[in-house]
Amino acid sequence: MAMNIGFIGLGVMGTPMATHLARAGHRLTLLDAKASVGQELARKLGGSAVAVATPREVAQRSDVIITMLPNGHVVQHVVLGDDGVIHGLRQGALVLDTSSCEPWLTEETAKALASRGGGMVDAPVSGAQWGAEEAKLVFIMGGSAEHVARIRPLLEVMGRAVFHLGDVGSGHAMKCINNCITAVTLANTAEGLVAGKRYGLDPKVMVDVLNESTGGSWITQTHFNQRVFNRAFDDPFKLELMLKDMGIAVELARETATPVPLWGLGQQLWRMANHAAGPGASVSELVRWVEKQTGTELTPGAQPRGG
Repeated sequence: MAMNIGFIGLGVMGTPMATHLARAGHRLTLLDAKASVGQELARKLGGSAVAVATPREVAQRSDVIITMLPNGHVVQHVVLGDDGVIHGLRQGALVLDTSSCEPWLTEETAKALASRGGGMVDAPVSGAQWGAEEAKLVFIMGGSAEHVARIRPLLEVMGRAVFHLGDVGSGHAMKCINNCITAVTLANTAEGLVAGKRYGLDPKVMVDVLNESTGGSWITQTHFNQRVFNRAFDDPFKLELMLKDMGIAVELARETATPVPLWGLGQQLWRMANHAAGPGASVSELVRWVEKQTGTELTPGAQPRGG
């Protein structure tokens, strides 16, 4: 059944996600920080979409408002700010936040929405840009069973798997944990490949071995052959955003009195890599930073030991 859906945040993830919803027959109200982005997407989608100027206007036209934004502070500003979603909220409307956010901020936002007769589901995604484009995202949800049931059909249009972790905030907690594990895995794998290269092993063959062995991971399957060995270093996910998610995970561990020494060390390494790479750098630049620290490039082919 066609729904009136607002979509706020039309970047590399939001644009394909919104496009899938429009193609599924839903009516969209679009908003991006760059007004021209929303206007251009509305033009491409034709009569199924319209661009507006404020979050309040998005809410006035929508029964579900989807956000795909940089962090929980931005989500709070868009939802609770002076011209925010909450000021145009329809009774019973839901905010579906697919961003990667701080769980404690999500809980605050959800309480404010509930006080105005609205609801919230946090459903951050895993799958990166290609997953958004191919409608193969994984959604990691937090929210009431009733709210989750309402928005599940929308998630099934945009993704391939949906997991319900618990109350509001649970999805964001799981997402930051997932990304922290991924970040540590990427750093660990890069260091291992450098060690092997300096011993005289071919890193491309090493990745083939890892992918058939216990050291394999999503990182070995999707990153080194595709983005490092060809020297592209072009993963669209930003290094600074991965560092942000690691910070959320470390803070979550602190609040629950959970010792996470590996996370703490990993966070320090990623901070150094982020400082070296500068603003806007790809997450792939973490590998280049490891290369520079060791003086060894991860190019295909073996080299003399210690070279």
